Amino acid sequence: MAGNGIVGDEENIYGGNKVQPFASTPTPGQFLQGKEQNAPLVNKLLGLEEIFSSEVWRASLAELLGTAVLVFALDTIVISTLQTETKTPNLVMSVLVAFVVAVLLLATYPISGGHINPIVTFAALLTGLISISRAAIFILAQSVGGILGALAFKAVVNSGIERTYSLAGCTVTIVAPGPHGPTTIGLGTSQALWLEIICSFVFLFASVWMAFDRRQAKAIGRVTICVILGIVLGLLVYISTTVTATKGYGGAGLNPARCLGPAVVRGGHLWNGHWIFWTGPAIGCVAFALYVKMIPREHTHTY
Repeated sequence: MAGNGIVGDEENIYGGNKVQPFASTPTPGQFLQGKEQNAPLVNKLLGLEEIFSSEVWRASLAELLGTAVLVFALDTIVISTLQTETKTPNLVMSVLVAFVVAVLLLATYPISGGHINPIVTFAALLTGLISISRAAIFILAQSVGGILGALAFKAVVNSGIERTYSLAGCTVTIVAPGPHGPTTIGLGTSQALWLEIICSFVFLFASVWMAFDRRQAKAIGRVTICVILGIVLGLLVYISTTVTATKGYGGAGLNPARCLGPAVVRGGHLWNGHWIFWTGPAIGCVAFALYVKMIPREHTHTY
């Protein structure tokens, strides 16, 4: 949910017809400047110097706070939508998710570029836009932010809501009372995994790709890109929760850090199948990176 950023500033002119990273992400040209021109390729990939960069750690703080607010907001949206007993909870929830994501992307963009999602960070790493060190720091910050967001949400809801809705955590299956005792209901492991893979790839292909590509980002504009990212996420949430229509399955996670928070704070059945919410997006990111690498630069459209 949008390296380091979503849309490059228009005053930053990069040469060449190539995919460009987010605003504060070092570009390939920047990596090659000065002494780094002679540095081994492995050093550029690792980016060990960024571990000691105050700019990276300031950006990671924005990622931590942004993810914490995101988890708190999304958990609130999920539970409040279900409690209102509206006839179309999935639709209402998806619209609110789109709005919240767009706002938080715009809020975190100036500092960190607005990833607030390990999927975006990992995709940026695989496509060569950020170093391993920066990606690791960001994902760690996002994970901690997810936990803090879940803790904050737990602090403001009563124990009854916490038990009933499991802190709005990501679930594949749950144990529910049945006519012959407790029964496990939900979605099959393979189905849930495929949904995560497909939805993650579509998210990257249909929206994040615009942010990675300087030409599109400049033409469309930062605000529009953030709104598109939010809308695409909202649509994927709606599709994954509506198509399956299976009690016990909470829909595609589409943000491992958002799933991690409630799992750590609430525990219990939220750990059942939790690996799906990390493995699925990771595979989707790999598929997206392969797609990007397979497109020859001379075959991409130029202006």
